[in-house]
Parts: sequence; structure tokens; C-alpha cells
Amino acid sequence: MKRFLNYNPKLKKRAAEMRKDMTPSERIIWFQFLKDFSKNNHKVYRQRIIDNFIVDFYIPDFKLIIEIDWDTHFTDEALAYDQERTKSLESEWCKIIRFTNLEVSTNLDWVSQIITDMCKK
Repeated sequence: MKRFLNYNPKLKKRAAEMRKDMTPSERIIWFQFLKDFSKNNHKVYRQRIIDNFIVDFYIPDFKLIIEIDWDTHFTDEALAYDQERTKSLESEWCKIIRFTNLEVSTNLDWVSQIITDMCKK
């Protein structure tokens, strides 16, 4: 298995900007769950560059990517892009889990449990 993930250093500035300007759902999942998860000896990265993409959250101990999708992700064009993106990220040996903005904002306990279960596998 690969030890290090490929990344595009040209995306560093954009990733830093995105960390400073999280979406409301990213703030919810970060401050109400993942930040504490990070304190339990499992580093969680926000807006992590993997390959040529910036993922919302990445937990390296489990090679788990967590994506929070807005309504804009559900157009035909966006779905096709996300499918290609997923293939590329999976080629880095990562698992990807996606939640909608609505799921995070209305059912964080369920979202948190799914992430916890994925990390137990």
C-alpha cells in the first residue's frame, strides 16, 4: 500500500483559503464532532489536498475522506465530475464517504455514527 498521497502543491493557497472560510455544514461537523475525534489520537485534516483535489476532511489513520455535498453537486455535470474525482481519489487507496449539507445540519448524530463505524472497519 502507498505510504504517501500525491498532491498538487499549486492548490496550497486555495486549500488555506477554504480552511478559513468553511461552509456552515463544514463548521457544524468540524466543531461538533471531528475536532473532538481529532483529539482522540486520530488526526483529522480540513481541506486536505489529495492528488489534484481538495477534500473537505481527511482522516489518514483510516485513509477516509469525508465530503459534504451541497445542492450544486447534484446536477448531471457535477455528478459526472464527482464520479471521476472519486475514481482518482480511490486510486490513492482512500475510502470516500459523502453526506449532504442537509444530513449534516439536521442529523449530525447519524452522520457521526457512520463516520465512527467506518473508522472501526
